[in-house]
Amino acid sequence: MQVSNLQTTTKQPLIKPPPQSMVQQGAVQMRIKASQSSGDRHSQSKSMVLQDSDLPQKPISRHRRNQSQHNVAGTLASEPSVEFKGENLNVARISESGKKQRKTWTSMWTVLTSDHLMFYKDRQQETSLKPGGKTDVVQLGGAVVEWTTEKSSKKNVFQLTTNTGSEYLLQADNYATANKWYDAIGKAVHSSTKADGGFPLWRSNSTEYLPRHSSLPDHMFSSSKLKHSTSDSADKNGVKNRLKKFITRRPSMKTLQEKGLIKDRVFGCHLSTLCQREETTVPKFVRTCLDAVDKRGLEVDGIYRVSGNLATIQKLRFVVDQEEDLDLDHSQWEDIHVVTGALKMFFRELPEPLFPFRFFQPFVEAIKVKESKSKIQAVKKLIQELPKPNQDTMKLLFSHLNRVLAFSRKNLMSTQGIGIVFGPTLMWPELDSGNMAVNMVYQNQIVEFILIESREIFNLDKK
Repeated sequence: MQVSNLQTTTKQPLIKPPPQSMVQQGAVQMRIKASQSSGDRHSQSKSMVLQDSDLPQKPISRHRRNQSQHNVAGTLASEPSVEFKGENLNVARISESGKKQRKTWTSMWTVLTSDHLMFYKDRQQETSLKPGGKTDVVQLGGAVVEWTTEKSSKKNVFQLTTNTGSEYLLQADNYATANKWYDAIGKAVHSSTKADGGFPLWRSNSTEYLPRHSSLPDHMFSSSKLKHSTSDSADKNGVKNRLKKFITRRPSMKTLQEKGLIKDRVFGCHLSTLCQREETTVPKFVRTCLDAVDKRGLEVDGIYRVSGNLATIQKLRFVVDQEEDLDLDHSQWEDIHVVTGALKMFFRELPEPLFPFRFFQPFVEAIKVKESKSKIQAVKKLIQELPKPNQDTMKLLFSHLNRVLAFSRKNLMSTQGIGIVFGPTLMWPELDSGNMAVNMVYQNQIVEFILIESREIFNLDKK
């Protein structure tokens, strides 16, 4: 059968449409196909255009859509079809046409067709949507789908960016569910974009692909829709040439550092790198903060537990990153909680915690030892195996925390309270694959135990 005959054979579908009962229940079936040739894809896109040229206010019947796609699938596809149904996903729209939106997660009944993604309030709304009813229809042609861990603290989150600049976050608690939707949407994006001529990724004057992470909406690069004058091209070429000259003439990072234009930062720097740069085994900032607390904070109620003003803490962080000398006796740092807040922030922002990743599980196993002396020896041995900067910084910190405990009647801090504060600050697993609550219990217990037995573990009584 020739491909051109597809348009005349839709009256007698090769595959029967789904039963009416399935449609009434809100089930949505979908076919995602990878065509074997450009001719096949061209024929399929023509069939889809005839049915989807304009989106009506009332959703298109799933029965008719399935029937049309079954005809194409039965004739063109050589791979087995994948049956897909609507499902509840957590959805948050973070940008609309390039304008940022407030992130609000909502459970939506999500339906995927060959070229659209539809979000309904619930499953019933899909089948009972009245004319004028509101639903969110996302066109997949030219879209980009990618996993993300930066846009949300939730797990299993991926982002869908449309060719108009709108951005959606989709999430499922179950990884298998999220991955299933990620793959299906990706295939639909690919086939829909290919059917439209691949316009989102083309440069206006060449067949070269643009990078996926462009900051401009994809539709601005369409070779078929972009119209510009000769003067515009000349201006763009001029800007491009000036950028090329700047890039080729720009100084190296080493040169900028030698001239003092770029300074090495303290916050977010690896502990060993920072100590090597300062030619010490304990960062100067840590020593300065501990000295300040020893001088004027040991008797302060809730020391280390009470939070300081975040804006002032960030200001202190900026000063530390930009200047070499730091005077914590200055009046702007008179609130000791700002100093302790900055110190805790320093430890939290280490690329690798004070208790290195590879030591996390060994410390957990050591804290599970029941016999006290054996537990002390196991923890002491692990600390002695730490890199020198980690070991010396840990020794100085726990010595200081012992002095804090000596004033517990005035500052109302206990070993348990310090363990709760510093447990997740000083150690965390490299991958949050386990139970977070269980890990936190171990983190607190380890810090609390080292604090109680610090004189034996660090030999503090020996000179």
